[in-house]
Amino acid sequence: YGKNTIKFLRLHREGKQHFVKEVEVCAHLRLTSPQEYLEGNNSLVIPTDTIKNIVLVLAKKNGIPSLEQFAIDICNHFMTTFCQVAYVKAYVQEVPWQRLHEDGVPHIHSFICVPDGIRFCEAEQCRNGPLIVFAGIKDLKLMKTTQSGFEGFYKNEHTTLPERHDRILCGELFCKWSYGECKDFDFNCIWKKIRECILEAFAGPPDCGEYSPSYQKTVNCIQMLVLSRVPQVQIIEAVLNNTFYNVVDMKNLGLTNDKEVLVPVEAPYGSCACTLGRK
Repeated sequence: YGKNTIKFLRLHREGKQHFVKEVEVCAHLRLTSPQEYLEGNNSLVIPTDTIKNIVLVLAKKNGIPSLEQFAIDICNHFMTTFCQVAYVKAYVQEVPWQRLHEDGVPHIHSFICVPDGIRFCEAEQCRNGPLIVFAGIKDLKLMKTTQSGFEGFYKNEHTTLPERHDRILCGELFCKWSYGECKDFDFNCIWKKIRECILEAFAGPPDCGEYSPSYQKTVNCIQMLVLSRVPQVQIIEAVLNNTFYNVVDMKNLGLTNDKEVLVPVEAPYGSCACTLGRK
């Protein structure tokens, strides 16, 4: 049991310069006894309103140096404060505020919300067990307008999809990875590096791109690049939900449409997923 969707903004001031973290937290507990379920005995139950208050107090006292560290702080607090807690899990996701720039100069207290992927993390711990930390990015919408195709697939009497050697590749990406033993990691730096790997693997070199023969291969390339460059990552899960674009037939309008006007087909949509880890 626990408290979901604890939303708040943490404002940090350094002189005139302000820093913001707006987050949504879910904190869940499992107690050492199920007596509240079996007997209706609530003597060990930490009210979910108390859980919410603890999360807010930790944000006030500790700040949010990184989402991962804040999730770890939540786990540590419940494990060290309440002997009746057998398991704790904290999920934290961030609203993507970025500092506003005017003519290249960063503003001291103004921000813009840029929906270029949602950062999130999870931390969980059993009593007398290791602390496990996951991190990730979701709702990351990516597109490339060429250097993608889908050919040579299995065909039977139900196949109507034509082969394509040049198509738009567009999708919404979810990536989640797990760390090994956390030893003073710079979680912010690692997360940014992984995001850069994702974009590089998806797009390829900026002057020419890189051909993708399938959504599945693109997912694998993302995972392989992350594992090769970020040694702290042990396992990475990736899900890519694709959006097709169909070329509008303009022959009846007396026009030739050379893949210039297209309409998205958002449903039904294809999805591919893969989990890759180190040996």
